Amino acid sequence: MAKTKELSKDVRDKIVDLHKAGMCYKTIAKQLGEKVTTVGAIIRKWKKHKRTVNLPQPGAPCKISPCGVAMIMRTVRNQPRTTREDLVNDLKAAGTIVTKKTIGNTLCRDGLKPCSARKVPLLKKAHIHACLKFANEHLNDSEDNWVKVLWSDETKMELFGINSTRRVWRRRNAAYDPKNTIPTVKHGGGNIMLWGCFSAKGTGQLHRIKGTMGENLLPSAGGLKMGRGWVFQHDNDPKHTSKAKEWLKKKHIKVLEWPSQSPDLNPIENLWRGLKVRVSKRQPRNLNDLEKICKEEWDKIPPEMCANLVDNYKKRLTSVIAKKGFATKYQILISLIKMLINL
Repeated sequence: MAKTKELSKDVRDKIVDLHKAGMCYKTIAKQLGEKVTTVGAIIRKWKKHKRTVNLPQPGAPCKISPCGVAMIMRTVRNQPRTTREDLVNDLKAAGTIVTKKTIGNTLCRDGLKPCSARKVPLLKKAHIHACLKFANEHLNDSEDNWVKVLWSDETKMELFGINSTRRVWRRRNAAYDPKNTIPTVKHGGGNIMLWGCFSAKGTGQLHRIKGTMGENLLPSAGGLKMGRGWVFQHDNDPKHTSKAKEWLKKKHIKVLEWPSQSPDLNPIENLWRGLKVRVSKRQPRNLNDLEKICKEEWDKIPPEMCANLVDNYKKRLTSVIAKKGFATKYQILISLIKMLINL
């Protein structure tokens, strides 16, 4: 038997009003052209609940007891990598049989959702201590101090690196349509190592690592007009510990003492991420093309973004202190990164 169409709220309210006026069920039904049983049901609901709209449905009872839910939440809180299948087996051992979908719905109701684990550097106690020490020592430095810093870092750019995470809109059974696939080659198609730097005034030169540091550093410092008293920041990579340090000392370049394994402290990481997204959209064909596109996109980075990264450096230090030296989820000026990507 097909389900009949529900009466609108206005009609239901009118039935109640006519009933209050003294009319009987049969008279109301005849006047409005409705069934007597329908009129009676609406009036009885109004008498009992003082409302004419439908009551919320209670839904199916929860298959997992409150104790089971507490056990699930405790397990996930202590071991976030626990799978739904593991939780199904835990409940089965306790006498409750549920599906993985039920587990997922239970976790979602408590505000948890499956996410990709963030990759962070492997930190030893020495790294954590050094990172926290740096943040505390420089927390109250003036903005003028950070304006004098020339930030630098190296990054690896793969020919088909970030493309592997792209999604496509496709129809069923069209997964292998050429337009819906991403070509891959062994070893990512090759890669290049880049060295770049920036200051509050903008980006310096981007170089494919081949020569010495001096060939890259001094032209950038001159181009950005760093002036007297500028400070060079670079990581504690082992390859910088011998000839590089000797060269910097010979040139009387002041170096910012830097804790190793601390990408959260270096604002150039924001520029690298934006650069990789922009470069991937242009789909370079080979390594020479990749180098050319990287340099073009690097030069497009607006000086305003660099200035804001430096101006807000204190927030980055505060975040590191709040995390007690561990890796942070700090995303400084994410709106500016999106602006860079959409240029």
